[in-house]
Amino acid sequence: MTSHIFPLTRRRLLTGLGTAVLGSAMPVPVSAQGRAVLKLRAASAAAALRVGQPDTPSWPLLTPARDGDLRFRRGDRVEVALENDLPVPTVLNWYGIDGIGAATPLTSRLPVAPGDKDTFALTLRHAGTFMFDLRLLGDGQTRPSSPRALIVEESEPVVVDRDEMVLIEDWRLRPDGSAIAPGTDPNDTMPLFTVNGRASRDIATRAHERLRLRFINACQRNVIAVKIEDHEVRVMAIDSQPCEPFLARNGQLVLAPGTRVDAFVDAIRPSGSTSSLLLHDGTDPRPIARLVYSSEAPIRDAPLPAATPLPSNGPPTQLDLKNALRIDLTLGGAKTDWVTPATFAPASAPAFRTKPGRTVVLALTNRAAIPTVFHLHGHHFRLLDRLDDGWKPFWLDTLAIEAGQTQRIAFAAEYAGRWLIESMATDWAAPRFVRWYSVE
Repeated sequence: MTSHIFPLTRRRLLTGLGTAVLGSAMPVPVSAQGRAVLKLRAASAAAALRVGQPDTPSWPLLTPARDGDLRFRRGDRVEVALENDLPVPTVLNWYGIDGIGAATPLTSRLPVAPGDKDTFALTLRHAGTFMFDLRLLGDGQTRPSSPRALIVEESEPVVVDRDEMVLIEDWRLRPDGSAIAPGTDPNDTMPLFTVNGRASRDIATRAHERLRLRFINACQRNVIAVKIEDHEVRVMAIDSQPCEPFLARNGQLVLAPGTRVDAFVDAIRPSGSTSSLLLHDGTDPRPIARLVYSSEAPIRDAPLPAATPLPSNGPPTQLDLKNALRIDLTLGGAKTDWVTPATFAPASAPAFRTKPGRTVVLALTNRAAIPTVFHLHGHHFRLLDRLDDGWKPFWLDTLAIEAGQTQRIAFAAEYAGRWLIESMATDWAAPRFVRWYSVE
């Protein structure tokens, strides 16, 4: 089924994977710049995902700011304290936090046993939209877990009127309303998508406002596309790294699981109007949120001028491809070198070793019959052009690769340490696999 408003099919959605995005409540202040504490508790809880239906139990990460954003400032040092109240071991998995070896799961942070605690420090030297969760060990568990977003605000002012998180999750519900974890057979379950933990959401705005919408694909396995009716979407950052601003192709963003996109949207419709935010998973478009315009007069006489780039986080301006270390990595197919997170051994051989400062080029070949998602810890990378003579003008830490295709990525090995690599096929029952690499 397709829509003239959102003309995507599953085939066309998956075709856009390699290029990802080319195709509220008030925030809760967590800290002033300096030192802060982030208390996390892995526990059982239940939430009303569907109106008029029983609550759905899950294993979320609870914090004192459970229903708000976790916001910090660039440069903050955050003391993370995790308490595990679950009946199984668990470990925190971070998306976008570069160069902090102490936070890397499995290679540095070992799983926390039931009833135990773990503490470590994060220095947030980069601004952006980040995500963390308990899902690395979650395949086949009794209940699924939900991620949390972590927002690190820029040191310099950013000209927007509203700053909203749009965290999208997928669920598989049994007839009794309980949810299954990924890595299990989804037969006899109903798919459901939520936004910020709810089946739908209204985002208040006022004519001529500028919104910063932080889109996060927090789905377990689903590639999704999102589109706001009658609005242009200007991409400002991808996977926690600013980029040169550009308009999303056809006004839609395609996000692999784990991808984050910061976009500016100017409220150009009349006061009192509404616009749907549509989600597409390759089958049917569905409304999951709305921009709801106030009946007040416009906030200013005209929309703001085109946005300038967000302040840079300081990634390398050039990559030395000529003298790069080149490694072939196969995703999907026979998993002789990949293991499940539960069986990972820190003493295992790395996928590759490199010296600090050297450029690394990875040729990622997907041998699976369906698209596969690749996630790199420790560093962001550039997606190389097909001729290997340049790169796309943005940085990524997550990439989806079509079946049978090869994509080449490059990164500067800036940070010494032992870093994880993740791979998983885009199917609910597919397991997650890991390897690691060393910069030494």
